[in-house]
Amino acid sequence: MNLEIDFRSGIPIYLQVVERIRERIAASQLAPGDQLPTVRSLALELRVNFNTIARAYRILDETGIISTQQGRGTYVTNTPPPEASEKIRQKALTELARRSFADAERLGASPEEFNQILKDQVAHWQQTGRLSNPDSDN
Repeated sequence: MNLEIDFRSGIPIYLQVVERIRERIAASQLAPGDQLPTVRSLALELRVNFNTIARAYRILDETGIISTQQGRGTYVTNTPPPEASEKIRQKALTELARRSFADAERLGASPEEFNQILKDQVAHWQQTGRLSNPDSDN
């Protein structure tokens, strides 16, 4: 299936798999009725744990993007409802926030300090339309 996964991104592999499959469906590279690789074969191809792919498929199945049919395989369903994509997006954003908070805690930041940094970053993003560079003085 040749999904591009970044093992150093900090984004959980299962969420990257979910997003890559969603992107392929949106780009019409996967169409309704197309069969996905088995959990085991995709795990071998990506060199990740079987449970990682199973979790990604479970999320996609719960949101109606794919359908797993016992003994037959896993298939892309007809056009998933927009709320399914939004549910996946919200879950990914929540996971991203949790990881950021955990990293800040490990660095010894207080909630107030980290909140101020987040506010500053959001303000910069809103003003410039891009993220600030931590290596620059602005």
